[in-house]
Amino acid sequence: MKRLAALAFLLAAAVSLDAEDAKISVSAFSFSRPEGWKKVEPKSAMRKAQLEVPGKDGGKVGEVTFFFFGGGQGGDVQANVTRWLAQFSGGKDVQKVEPQEIAGVKVTLVSTEGTMKASPFAGIPEDQADFALLGAIMEHAEGPVFIKMTGPAALVKSSRETFLGMVKSVTGGK
Repeated sequence: MKRLAALAFLLAAAVSLDAEDAKISVSAFSFSRPEGWKKVEPKSAMRKAQLEVPGKDGGKVGEVTFFFFGGGQGGDVQANVTRWLAQFSGGKDVQKVEPQEIAGVKVTLVSTEGTMKASPFAGIPEDQADFALLGAIMEHAEGPVFIKMTGPAALVKSSRETFLGMVKSVTGGK
């Protein structure tokens, strides 16, 4: 009987930990982590959370990073849109900026593709050909939360609806 009780306790603890792991909290916002996207240790202290998106057929993985710097920090929406788009050598015809409102939050969606330029500061040692970016800048009185997915273009494009579902799962922040 003691073994059965111990097993039930361990199972309940595992379910509780999994429920916590299913949420990503950054500043005033919480998001549901998409199934199959793995929480990983952020590569830098600037990142508040980080997810790994499995590559197609064991190929290169995608990366989703969450940033929050506080009010008046990290630049405004337009400065970040400009910086994100400049990180890629793709032409203006593949750049999209889509302001919208999701769950009462002003959100700017940004996407582009092409060659992602090397940035040792960001942990990108060399140019990455045929990559894409899909990002969301979510405005809040405490400061914006920046969510950025980068990876092989085919992976990022095929993950668009899942990424948007994560953004639309937002709670808090009003």
